Amino acid sequence: MKRGSTLFLKFSLVLIGLPVLVICVALVPVIYRNVSDGIVAFDGVMLCLLTIMYLAAIPFYMALFQAFRLLRYIDGNAAFSNRSVVALKKIKLHALTITGLYVLNLPFFYVFAEIDDAPGVVIIGMAFVFAPFVIAVFAALLEMLLYEAIRMKSENDLTV
Repeated sequence: MKRGSTLFLKFSLVLIGLPVLVICVALVPVIYRNVSDGIVAFDGVMLCLLTIMYLAAIPFYMALFQAFRLLRYIDGNAAFSNRSVVALKKIKLHALTITGLYVLNLPFFYVFAEIDDAPGVVIIGMAFVFAPFVIAVFAALLEMLLYEAIRMKSENDLTV
């Protein structure tokens, strides 16, 4: 496989990771400070929302690291190896962890929507749950397909 396409994907992973880093380091503390200064009812809800968002950043970056490893395996012509299956399995588990954290966050989105009288916030919270779940399902599908391809390859190697 051409190194240019994996280089593009590695660059894309960096572009995905940078905004999350900026949000976690710079934007979220400012948002919390501004909201909590104005209305007392927001304090506990915002603290819970932001804490779970910070916790979700940890498995997010771990999944990005596994994606980098997977691209490195592809560069090294080891795409059809058990290491690739393990990397996909870890990506799936990290995505499921993020999904679980945001499921725990949904009641706080609901309370925030009730306090602010903005029902669209709940839909945004559901999008936070849905996106990593889709990634987890896709990684599980790729994991099964790759495992089957490796199994068939090993059977063909033994018959020849």
